[in-house]
Amino acid sequence: MKKSLLLWVALMASTSALAAENKEIRFGVDPTFAPFEWKDPQGKLAGFDIDLGNAICQQLQAKCVWVESNFDGIIPALKARKFDAILSGMYMTEKRKEQIGFSDKLYNGPVFLVARKNTLSGNTPEQLKGKTIGVEQGSAQETYVNQHWRPAGINIVAYQGADSVVRDLESGRIDGAVLSGMMADYSFLQQPQGKDFAFVGGHLQDDKLFWRRGGHWPAQGRRRLTSGD
Repeated sequence: MKKSLLLWVALMASTSALAAENKEIRFGVDPTFAPFEWKDPQGKLAGFDIDLGNAICQQLQAKCVWVESNFDGIIPALKARKFDAILSGMYMTEKRKEQIGFSDKLYNGPVFLVARKNTLSGNTPEQLKGKTIGVEQGSAQETYVNQHWRPAGINIVAYQGADSVVRDLESGRIDGAVLSGMMADYSFLQQPQGKDFAFVGGHLQDDKLFWRRGGHWPAQGRRRLTSGD
């Protein structure tokens, strides 16, 4: 309830101006991040962010338009005004804050290494040397592995979409995947296809990229999505 209220206040304060100006609100979304946003078997957008965005548009009597984007291109698309705001899971890093405005944080969640059970001994660079790890292109997770793991001799493969990372993990093309803990647990580990996989070690730590400062935020360029300053 607290998370929902915070998110509602932050978005209502900013999107009301958009609705007044345009009579519609265009949200950019990368639908590969369950439980926040994904596509159901019929190809329809679903998830917490989708429900929230539709509710906001209904409350403001505005038309809600969803614009799909690959995650690595979602900020450039926002800056190019292809949509008005991002309503998709995103960690608030200093680099991103230089380009776009963020609301107050709405969800704070850890990042983990996921692998087939009993195949990896841990998640330190020494334990992963020579292994191939998948990550979503353009994500804070990609920045983390490029900074901390690639120099240690770990092979990094970037994918357009977290779902593509998981597919290659299942098929054995990669040894592990660095994913949001909630996304991995909800959409993979709790599902039948994920029964032979598990988190490896504890959550990955980098205060500049995620965990303490990381979270789930809608973001908007040129106009801050905040209810305060």
